[in-house]
Amino acid sequence: MTRTLELKNITVRFGGYVAVQNTGIAVAEGEFVSIVGPTGCGKSTLLNVAAGLLEPTEGEISVFGEPLVGLNSAAGYLFQVDALMPWRTALGNVTAGLEFHNVPREIARQRGTEWLTRVGLSGRGNLYPHELSGGMRKRVALAQTLIMNPKIILMDEPFSALDIQTRVLMENELLNLWTADRKSVLFITHDLDEAISLSDKVIILSAGPGTRPIAEFNIDLPRPRDVYEIRSTPRFIELHMQIWDRLKEEVLKAYERNQYGTGN
Repeated sequence: MTRTLELKNITVRFGGYVAVQNTGIAVAEGEFVSIVGPTGCGKSTLLNVAAGLLEPTEGEISVFGEPLVGLNSAAGYLFQVDALMPWRTALGNVTAGLEFHNVPREIARQRGTEWLTRVGLSGRGNLYPHELSGGMRKRVALAQTLIMNPKIILMDEPFSALDIQTRVLMENELLNLWTADRKSVLFITHDLDEAISLSDKVIILSAGPGTRPIAEFNIDLPRPRDVYEIRSTPRFIELHMQIWDRLKEEVLKAYERNQYGTGN
């Protein structure tokens, strides 16, 4: 498989603190990879490195086999917090990237309207962010990212602020959109159920400092998937037990360090 994104021997230091140490992660073409780990272990740091927003202290990033210099122009980034512009309508937010790239206004509006329909917001393009629910704003942000047709999608806990029912709907929406053209996805989450439901591969990071991958699991659940229904299958339960058995030790380490101030 062609590797669309590869982080090689990445170390990130902030002053004397080593956040990430000697870490390697690869995402193949069309692959959905999730990263899980304890709170504060450096998951978002690695995503920022992949996006070109943060230069590593050591190591290399390659995109389609070429060294990454500056921002990762092949990637779209969906943040944990909405990055919608409050003074623009839903349609205006979706088309902002196209307008920045000098796509004619009418063409941008046509494509934006099509994407709002694809994410289930047909007829809502004239609403402003404050008039939308949390789930609707997340759909707008998803359309805003995907309309640019990125080859790689970087997602930093995009659904964590949603209620559980809306979250399941958005996870299924994401899978439906992803299935249509199979972009390469690097997805950060604290939710193990979410990681297994969505992914082809789940990577576990160790507790910090000096975070590094400690285990990798191939998710052999059949596609297409319904994220709610798949969670009651025997294979899902088996995978969840295997992954949690490896993850829980790191979660406890992180908890003890945060609770009692032990470790460095």
